[in-house]
Amino acid sequence: MRVTRPMLALSGAVAILALAGCGSGGKDEAAVPKEVTGSLEHIAAEAECKPNMQTDADTIRQAICKKGKEKYILATFATDRGQREWLNSAKDYGGYYLVGRKWVAVGQEKTVTSLQGTLGGTMEEGSEHMNPGGSHNKGGHHG
Repeated sequence: MRVTRPMLALSGAVAILALAGCGSGGKDEAAVPKEVTGSLEHIAAEAECKPNMQTDADTIRQAICKKGKEKYILATFATDRGQREWLNSAKDYGGYYLVGRKWVAVGQEKTVTSLQGTLGGTMEEGSEHMNPGGSHNKGGHHG
């Protein structure tokens, strides 16, 4: 069978609809808002945090924020690649990561989970051996 442009376009449209969920109306749609973007200060403001800057470099900006009594790290990156390299290294130390486009929030599971309701993003978890009792120890699924 010969593949034509209309067939490729149709296949692409089907794939996009499948990935988008095509209005599935599931509970998770309302639970996670659209992901925020912007500077560290803008993301911090969305999270109602007054950032305590720790690193202010061309490739990464990092601050400590507070949510109630809990502290977390908020970092922004100049490039997607820089973010992924940082995450790959950081996850060796365990922890919970809320990941957005060129930003990451790192902290206790309950803290970053609650931030997800404000900032959007996706949850990732660090190394199993550094997260005693983490979700990896419960079959590898995120809660």
